[in-house]
Amino acid sequence: MNAPQEAPLTLHVARASSIEQIPLELIKVINPRQRNKKVFARLVENIANLGLKRPITVARTNTGFDLVCGQGRFEAFKVLGERKIPCVVITASEVDRYLISLVENLARRKHSNRDLLEAINSLHDRGYTTKQISQKTCLDYNYVGGILILLRQGEERLISAVEKGWLPIKIAITVARSDDTVTQAAMLEAYENGLLKGEQLMKVRRLIDNRRAGGKCFKHQKTPEKITTSRQLLNAYQSEVRRQRLMVKKADIGEQRLLFIVTALRRLLSDEYFCSLLKSEGIEDMPQVLADRVKGEI
Repeated sequence: MNAPQEAPLTLHVARASSIEQIPLELIKVINPRQRNKKVFARLVENIANLGLKRPITVARTNTGFDLVCGQGRFEAFKVLGERKIPCVVITASEVDRYLISLVENLARRKHSNRDLLEAINSLHDRGYTTKQISQKTCLDYNYVGGILILLRQGEERLISAVEKGWLPIKIAITVARSDDTVTQAAMLEAYENGLLKGEQLMKVRRLIDNRRAGGKCFKHQKTPEKITTSRQLLNAYQSEVRRQRLMVKKADIGEQRLLFIVTALRRLLSDEYFCSLLKSEGIEDMPQVLADRVKGEI
């Protein structure tokens, strides 16, 4: 598949353009993404109270409009029961619409590593070279190349750790491309530079050991169904009986100790000198449950 030509685009999202009121049902989300529920709830509340501060961007198609930028605002209008939304309408090819949407997702302030990997992989599948992806996403060329290496080599374990945020992408690339000696040296250097902390270093070592023993990918094996025998049922029943008996014994011991404490408190509280001492020390109350037992109400 040939990479898309780097012809200059004839459109800019920020260029001067008229704003149109477009029905929501005519707009299609071409690159949907999940969002934080709390953040989205605040967005809906802000739009409900203050209104829409910035129109969304759409591209005209034969059947309607494709959403380019502003999925959150678009979905907030749906939640609020609106029928139309202000839109900036641009003219762009299908490839350009998808690219602008991807770049807009990557450019937002907070995005997960999974979003980043999926976006870069989508651009690569569409034929863009590493250099082109780097230029369009404003990411380092080596960084993009490293991610593509992990994806092409099927490094599920490394990608999962990168997605969770505790394995730096630089270390993941080193592990994928190097032998054990180079990997150990890179880990030592990362630890000395503060890139890997103590606990984090141990997790990376366990990951490398698991990768060496189990391979790059996770093994998705079905757990065989266990057949329960009559002997196993009997053992489980006897184990539960022993647990219940032990619980009863502990309850009896606790009740005896509580009875001793209540009896002792009754005798002490019948002594006027002891009561005077408590008042002088500012100790004039006790838990209600214990007080009821001392008075004989429980």
